[in-house]
This record gives sequence, structure tokens and C-alpha cells, in this order.
Amino acid sequence: MLSTGSPEHVAPLLESAGHSRGCQEHRGTWFGCITKKLLDVEEAKNQIFFALPMIFTNAFYYLINLVSLMFSGHLGELELAGATLANAWYFATGVSLMAGLSGSLETICGQGYGAKQYRMLGIYLQASCIVSFLFSTILSIIWFYTEPIMIILHQDPQIAKSAALYLKYLIPGLFAYGFIQNILRFLQTQSVVMPLVAFSGVPTCIHVGLTYVLVHWTKLGLKGAPLATSISLWTSTLGLAAYVVFSKRFKHTWGGFSSASFSYIHTNLKLALPSAAMSCLEFWAFEVLVLLAGVMPNSEITTSLIATCVNTETIAYMGAFGLSAAVSTRVSNELGASDPDRAKNAMAVCLKLSIVLALIIGLALGVAHNQWAGLFSDSTSIRKGFASMTALLVISITVDSFQAILSGVARGCGLQKLAVIANTVAFYFVGLPVSAILGFKLKLYSQGLWIGLICGLSFQACTLFVILQRVKWGKIDLSETAQKEKSIMA
Repeated sequence: MLSTGSPEHVAPLLESAGHSRGCQEHRGTWFGCITKKLLDVEEAKNQIFFALPMIFTNAFYYLINLVSLMFSGHLGELELAGATLANAWYFATGVSLMAGLSGSLETICGQGYGAKQYRMLGIYLQASCIVSFLFSTILSIIWFYTEPIMIILHQDPQIAKSAALYLKYLIPGLFAYGFIQNILRFLQTQSVVMPLVAFSGVPTCIHVGLTYVLVHWTKLGLKGAPLATSISLWTSTLGLAAYVVFSKRFKHTWGGFSSASFSYIHTNLKLALPSAAMSCLEFWAFEVLVLLAGVMPNSEITTSLIATCVNTETIAYMGAFGLSAAVSTRVSNELGASDPDRAKNAMAVCLKLSIVLALIIGLALGVAHNQWAGLFSDSTSIRKGFASMTALLVISITVDSFQAILSGVARGCGLQKLAVIANTVAFYFVGLPVSAILGFKLKLYSQGLWIGLICGLSFQACTLFVILQRVKWGKIDLSETAQKEKSIMA
């Protein structure tokens, strides 16, 4: 039989909540009291230390795909075009879906840990891995038909064939990436984040040499690049799995493999599906923006410019992603511990940190936008166009950082269903229609497209903020599974 136990380690973020006691700690120092009112320094410090490893981890996994793409580009223009198209398809259908499905664990594992239902975390993890495996299987079947799908979408037949070949060798990596995301959430909700840097960074470093060997020293050629990605992702997966299974640190939250996990698949799906929809809807909106740029006058310049802006936004978002992970964990832990006030304080602190982050990025772009654009293109037209877009890009990064925090809070609260509605309306009934009107009808072109995106992001952030202000913060209602949990933990 399993028992709840009591972990030897206390989550730093959960532990730090004990320091949030208002100005009493700073009695006798007016400066300390004022600082406390402006920003809970202890809370902010712990969130930053949590966010940094998550940022590096996310960046390392992003680099694995980027390195493979770079090596593919040196094989020729056709190979680069095929690999680029395959990577776009991989991120749009694979990465966004797998990352989204794992979002259910941010709620149930986070709140379970806060409620000291430690044994349930391992059960939830296994259930989520089963769900990821099932969706990876379905998606891999679709990927086998990439070539005819691409041709239907009016892609060049040769490029479509090259992309299909690339994706077939990425299929093993898709399964690995799904497992990685689940294990990351399992560890994240326990505030175990520093080891993640090693388990992502080491495979990334090895990946560079591995890709070179498979692409240039074997007869695989283009096939070697995605194969190297799959091998590197599985290396990371096996390392993370071994860490969870054999480390004494998780003896209370990992009780071994259990058939009980199958009975929690339905519970997982109720949060995993809306979490995946949250992720995919937002990601796809950016892809649609690039497609709209492709049908504009002077489409070559417009598409390159919008793609540069999207890549810049994606890189800037990595910082917000780390803070989003921190606040999701913080909120879910505190709600699990039945302390919504501390959860709300964590949200307030993280929103302030996101503003500071956006200001730093905005200042850097304002000063070095020409140099940054030069990393993407040598074209004078692209550089001038990017300079004209910089102010709008700073605004979108600021709003995007704000909504990333609110989305993390929504996942921590288990409000994914409401967030899906907000995302759908924000991007597909506000953002993209405004982009189309401003870009085509009013002939604002690239600027019009990006203003529409800002409108969508702003609507999303405002809607999420209103939702979080109006709903009652508390544990998610999983009453139908309560009896099963009691029998497992008895």
C-alpha cells in the first residue's frame, strides 16, 4: 500500500511563503516597509531563481532543433527548405501539442504537492505519459502522410518530399519530447529545477558532435539531422527518467509504476485537452500571421520581416516562459495548501517581474535593433523595415509577457477551459481579423499585421485578468476521483 509520506526536501517557493508576512519583518526600517509594499523581495528572489533554470532548459531544447536545421542548411538549398518546412510542421503540430498536453500536470501535480498528497504525483505523471504516447502515435501516423498534405497546401513537390523525409526521422523524437515535457512538469511542481539544466544542456552539447557525424561522416545526409535530434531527445528522456526512478529525493512522490494510473487518464484529459488547445491556438495564430504576410505585395520582404519579428518574439518569450512556470508552480502549490492569499501575492509579484523583464528587452531592442536584424538578414530593406517595427515589437513583447504570467496562473488554478475560450476569441475573432483589415484593406502591411497581433494579445491578457479577478481561487474539483485517491494513499 502507498502512504503520503513527508518529503525530505521542501519546495523553495512553498517554503518562501512563510516569509511573506507584511511589514512586521521590517519594523523599525521605513525603507524596508516601503520596499515590501512595492515588491515582496523574498518572493521575487525565489521566483527568479526558479525561472532561470527553466529558461535555460527551454533554450537548450530549442537549440537541439536549431542545430539540426543549421547542419541541414549546409547540404544545399533544397535540404534547407525541406528542413525548415519540416521544423515549422514539427513545432506547429508536435511541440505545441506535447507541451500543451503536459500542462495538466501543472494543475494536478502542483495542487497535489501543496496538499501533501505526495504519492499521487507519480500516478498523475504516468497517466499523463500514457496520454502523450497515444497522441504521439496518432500524430506520427499523420506525419507519414506529410508529402501529400504539403502538396495539397500548394508547397513545392521537391520541398514537400524533403520535408516528409525529415519528419519521418523526427517521429521517435516526438515520443521522447512528450515524455520530457511530462517529467519536466513533475519536477517543476516540486520546485526541482536546477537538475533540468544538466539533463537538457549535456544532450545539447553532445548533439552538436552527433549531428556532424551523422550528417557528414555517414551516408545518411539529410536524414542524419532529424535522427540526431531524436537520439538527443531520447538521451535526455532516459536521463530524466532514471533521475526520477533512482533518486531518493523522490521516494515520497514516485512510488513506482502502477496500473492505477490508467484510471486517471480521464481526469488527466479533462485538463490536458484544454491545456493543449491553449498552447496550439496561440502558436498557430503566429503561424497564420506569417502566411498572411506571404500573400501581400512584395511578399518576399514582408514575409522575411514578419518571420524575423516572430522569431524575436519567440526568443523574448523564453524569459516570460520561466516566470510563467514559476508562478504556475507557486499558485498551484498554495491552492493545494488551501492558501489563496499567498497564491494571489505570487501572481502580483510575478506580474511586476514580467514588466521589468519586458522593459529590459525593450531597451535592448531600442538600442541594438539594427544589429539584431543583421543577425537574420543582410538586406537593407529588412533592417529598415525592422527598425520601423521595433516600437510595435516592444509593445507586443510587453503584453505577451503579461499574458504569459496570467496563463501560468490559469494553469495553476485549473482554469484551462476558460482560458481556451479567451484565447480563441482573442486571436481568431479579434487579433487576426484586425490584422487582415489593417494589413490589406488599410494597406499598413507588416505594421498592420503586427498591430492586429497586439490587439489579440491585449484582449487575451485583459480577459484572463478579469477571469482571475472574478473566479473563486481554490483547489480544482476532482470529487469523482476522491475515493480512488483515498484507496491509493491508504
